[in-house]
Amino acid sequence: MTTTPDAGDDLLSILDELDELIATSRSMPMSASAIVNRDEALDLIDRARQAVPDTVHRAEDIVAGADSVVADGRAESDRLIARAQEEADRLVSNEAVVRAAHERADRIVAAAEDKAARLRAGADQYSDRSLEGLEKELAKIAEQVRRGREALAPRLAEAGDAAEEETEAGSGSTASSTARPAQPSPDLQRRFPGWSVDPAGQQD
Repeated sequence: MTTTPDAGDDLLSILDELDELIATSRSMPMSASAIVNRDEALDLIDRARQAVPDTVHRAEDIVAGADSVVADGRAESDRLIARAQEEADRLVSNEAVVRAAHERADRIVAAAEDKAARLRAGADQYSDRSLEGLEKELAKIAEQVRRGREALAPRLAEAGDAAEEETEAGSGSTASSTARPAQPSPDLQRRFPGWSVDPAGQQD
């Protein structure tokens, strides 16, 4: 089942829902496994998959904003340099004015680049945390599924053996019906000890 994520869907909030679903699932007796609602789990996983691109887009938007900050800083520095150059020319190439403008422009660019670097680092950390959380939740679900299948395997094997025994017993019942009373299958005998059928077809 595929569900379009709500506008407010956030990868971390989806992971919180997935964690709550597992935590509140009914535990299997004498086992660390739990019975998880398959449809709900698959729905949350699908929503998480759809939320991953949104998370990446947000990070890209942050990086784009950081680049814009750098571009604005460079544009401002260019304006300052041009203005200073004009002023210096007006004051007969006043070297001190030009040098001060260059220094101020350098400071503006350095500050803008520092801010952009911090924004990029924050975006990368946010994406990494979100993807790490998704990886852990998916691993947890895979482990729950594996344990559940291991717990069911003995019962499935027992059911298969019982069906085979019933088939073998049924194939020989016609030939032996006149010689001895019909008997219930081995599976029924295990479930209801002492139960049998007399030759007239009446149950004991």
